[in-house]
Amino acid sequence: MIFSAKAILFDMDGVLIDSAPAVERVWRIWALAHGFDPARVVAEAHGRRSIETIRAVAPTMDAEKENSLVEQMEIDDKDGVTALPGAARLLAQLPDERFTIVTSATRPLAVARLGYAGLPVPRYMITADDVVNGKPSPEPYLKGAALLGFAPADCVVFEDTPAGIVSARASAMQAVALRTTYPAQELQAADAIVTSLEDVKAELRGEVIVLHVASIPMVKS
Repeated sequence: MIFSAKAILFDMDGVLIDSAPAVERVWRIWALAHGFDPARVVAEAHGRRSIETIRAVAPTMDAEKENSLVEQMEIDDKDGVTALPGAARLLAQLPDERFTIVTSATRPLAVARLGYAGLPVPRYMITADDVVNGKPSPEPYLKGAALLGFAPADCVVFEDTPAGIVSARASAMQAVALRTTYPAQELQAADAIVTSLEDVKAELRGEVIVLHVASIPMVKS
């Protein structure tokens, strides 16, 4: 498949970086410490801001206080945080003013994880600190497009979670899903599904970024 865009918006965890082991360790420790089901908490955590995860599973707790604790635990846990295949190559193919990271992580956590993974901190980035409503709200990706100065219709999003895909599509953007975190059947709302960014190549043709995407077959409804 071929996509044309003027700007590319990347989710971070599960798209550029494999942080799943650290994420699951931190949330399991937190869940067990408070008597919650670790499996449920981990499932809630993927692709969402940590404060929204806390509000969902523990509505009576002080979400701001717990969020600060969880964030520091995530910053401190760097074991196994690595760049995903194809991430460094694809980022290097794009001018720095034509892409941004749109992540549910806070800015300190995003900067830490990019450093652990050996990826550069981009010139532009939207983090949990920059939005009122996280994914699946369209707010994060709409702010990402505005930060780069492009219309949503001119943007392509790379995501790994259903919540992120909903956010992208609600923003009127095309979405390419990576099956790094969820099985393909849960990513069918995307325009294409790939195994990793190794299946994506970018070339700049004037003002247009042309993406060559080796998509896996979509499930027909």
